[in-house]
Amino acid sequence: MLEHFPFYLALIVLILLLIMLGNKIKVAYPVLLVLAGLGVSFIPGIPPLKIDPELIFIIFLPPLLYEAAWANSWKELWHWRRIIGSFAFIVVFLTAISVALVANSFIPGFSLALGFVLGGIVSPPDAVSASAILKFVKVPKRMSSILEGESLLNDASSLIIFRFAMIAVGTGQFIWYEAALSFGWMVIGGVGIGLLIGLIFLKAHKWLPTDVNMDIILTLVTPYVMYIGAEAVHASGVLAVVGGGLFLSNHRYRFLSSSSRLRGENVWESFVFLLNGLVFMLIGLDLPEIVSGLKAEGISFYQATGYGLLITLVLILGRMLAGFGALIVTKIASYFITVADRNPGMKAPLIMGWTGMRGVVSLAAALSIPVAIDGTPFPHRNLVLYITFVVILVTLVLQGLTLPILIKKVKLPDFNDHLPEEETENLLGEELARESLLHLTQNHQPELERSLLLQKLASQWQGQLEADELVIVSENVKLIYKDILEKQRHLLLHKNKNEQRIDEEIIRKFLHRIDLEEEKLKLG
Repeated sequence: MLEHFPFYLALIVLILLLIMLGNKIKVAYPVLLVLAGLGVSFIPGIPPLKIDPELIFIIFLPPLLYEAAWANSWKELWHWRRIIGSFAFIVVFLTAISVALVANSFIPGFSLALGFVLGGIVSPPDAVSASAILKFVKVPKRMSSILEGESLLNDASSLIIFRFAMIAVGTGQFIWYEAALSFGWMVIGGVGIGLLIGLIFLKAHKWLPTDVNMDIILTLVTPYVMYIGAEAVHASGVLAVVGGGLFLSNHRYRFLSSSSRLRGENVWESFVFLLNGLVFMLIGLDLPEIVSGLKAEGISFYQATGYGLLITLVLILGRMLAGFGALIVTKIASYFITVADRNPGMKAPLIMGWTGMRGVVSLAAALSIPVAIDGTPFPHRNLVLYITFVVILVTLVLQGLTLPILIKKVKLPDFNDHLPEEETENLLGEELARESLLHLTQNHQPELERSLLLQKLASQWQGQLEADELVIVSENVKLIYKDILEKQRHLLLHKNKNEQRIDEEIIRKFLHRIDLEEEKLKLG
């Protein structure tokens, strides 16, 4: 291990350079990292980069899912719950069935149970790839919200399918009523345990005398505790992390200080950035070992590639059909219930159907397959790994490189779900100024008459001017300003909760500014 340390350092530097290159040429970094890993793997003398299959889920999934839950908007998730739920559960389940049937029919030696193992692995699209690609093109807020919400939940549904299929392969039988009870416990137990652990950590942050460093460490530990705790009682660790992460994200302003939030964001961005880079590089680096395993099974490289391309075609066609199927179902449902949009048009389903890049979760699930079960080699393990690799590579390169072009060509309409960004910022700025000025004059009039800073702030709010100059002030004035900032924070949270058309990302931008103002007070 120690002799390979320089290689690992060089790998991290290479990841950074490739991501910078991706930003420069406007290509999503997962595509470059997979191709680079593939190229590096063929360099003679390169040490193998291996992770214990039993640890792959624990190392990568909890923090990646937790960070995604914190970045997601519960408001948007609930607003688009029907379409998100259908893609995250129904589409994933139908995709797994399609893959299982095709694999059972066209791949020699593939039982239906083994086909479901493969289906559970490759059915969830990868959120990291989609978000990295969408960064370079402008898409309506509703589409990014649906993709982000889907990515939170489809991992859980696919891994539940994967787990049941693994049991069927190991035991040779599938008892539906036991599976139904187990499924119910995995969902309800997973979410419940995640919420319970989230509540415990929330109380720990509030009641224990923690500082900023301790708060950040607790946030790093939280997803692992949620995941391991749920898995220990055979519930869904993924749903525990997602449920607990959404709960804590929605209450972040109750238990974390502005310093903890600001510094925690930086730490988490760097941590997740590194994990994503490593896992996509790992996809490419793992190919030589998978190919050597194919030779050991007596399967030719070209034959295995053909199977991989067949499964990839099933996945692409299945998601395209799901995109347009959702359009039809929405139109029919609109005659019976209130839906978010009765006429979404044909362009959005086309883009949704083409956002089916596979990545982190598929790789983690495939690598977690044990080499043997009860001393018996797992059937076609290396072929499953290779098919998964082909699916990830082809969808990332084909769809990842063409998606930005497709989005620009179809020219998605502005669905008017949210107020324009500039209008929203002006609206919030004016309301914050008005409420702050009212609060200051009604509650702190004596200090207003004596304090230069408070007079300056009152003038600033009155005229909607921006000024960053700090003035040395008394502790009492600082407390008053902090009280006003807290008032602004509550106003923004209230706006976010009660006004659907205000984009939560802009709300978070204003909350971030308030945190920065609070930090300035501490430094002043």
